[in-house]
Amino acid sequence: MKKIINAVDQVENQMIDGLVKAYPQYLKKHTEGNVVLRAEKKVGKVALISGGGSGHEPAHAGFVGKGMLDAAVPGAVFTSPAVDQVYAGLQAADGGAGVLMIIKNYTGDVMNFEMAAEMARDMDGIDVKQVVVNDDVAVKDSLYTVGRRGVAGTIFVHKIAGALAETGASLDEVQAVAQKVIDNVRTMGMAIKPCTIPAAGVPGFEIADDEMEIGIGIHGEPGVEKKPLESADEIVDTLMEKILADIDFAGSEVAVMINGCGGTPLMELFIVNNHVADVLADKGIKVYKTMVGNYMSSLEMEGFSITLLKLDDQLKELLDAEAETPAWVAK
Repeated sequence: MKKIINAVDQVENQMIDGLVKAYPQYLKKHTEGNVVLRAEKKVGKVALISGGGSGHEPAHAGFVGKGMLDAAVPGAVFTSPAVDQVYAGLQAADGGAGVLMIIKNYTGDVMNFEMAAEMARDMDGIDVKQVVVNDDVAVKDSLYTVGRRGVAGTIFVHKIAGALAETGASLDEVQAVAQKVIDNVRTMGMAIKPCTIPAAGVPGFEIADDEMEIGIGIHGEPGVEKKPLESADEIVDTLMEKILADIDFAGSEVAVMINGCGGTPLMELFIVNNHVADVLADKGIKVYKTMVGNYMSSLEMEGFSITLLKLDDQLKELLDAEAETPAWVAK
């Protein structure tokens, strides 16, 4: 294993410290541990908190800031954050108007966030609600979940719910728009090379040089099938067929995210987007906004995912609203 690290047991701590030092205008670190907070807390608005295992950078701490998250709770690599850690994040994020938890559908994340929410309600009187993101159309159940996995579409939930919260909307209203995004966003991914968790020291799965995994999860979980490597356009056709069959996108406007898994060159992601745009045009689906890059990675895994979000006027306005975070700056 080759990793540019100091010590396996310090990877997460030093990564968070380095992130906060790089972006002090957006972020600060909680005094009690690895909880990343908005640098300037905005009192009186609904707070948003998200999190999950480290190794998906820039998610989730990279999306803390004005117009998006108020707190992010990173666990160990590919491991759910601890209950006490989430609880500290809820306490610190609350500005008096309640907190919305945005949870990806992984068993450990859901359990730990819900336990922390119960503590915050009972011990601090904080009004806590939640949504669970399950945008992955690849598989219904996986090694980590009961039901569909939460993957890159989560970033759209952060952005749109965060934009509405910034306006002073109520907790119920913010929860409702977050759920609206979840109901209208779908994702599917693939990979051609595995990643290595520092603490494990070996790749998380095996795949031959002439193979690919279709429908893989963000932790390297198995997907729909392992098959011979195809061209970029053929891969896109496979993924898009499954995504477009899950929601009726006909005649709609969409936001597109071509998300890299961490080890995929931008050159290849733009080649992917080239065909995604052509497929959508052929089907009469209008692209309103396109994002290409690493938004929810999987360490150095080589691969990508495609996310489509079906938009209406409200979602377009909130998607375009001002945001200032390390990984998303829009004015």
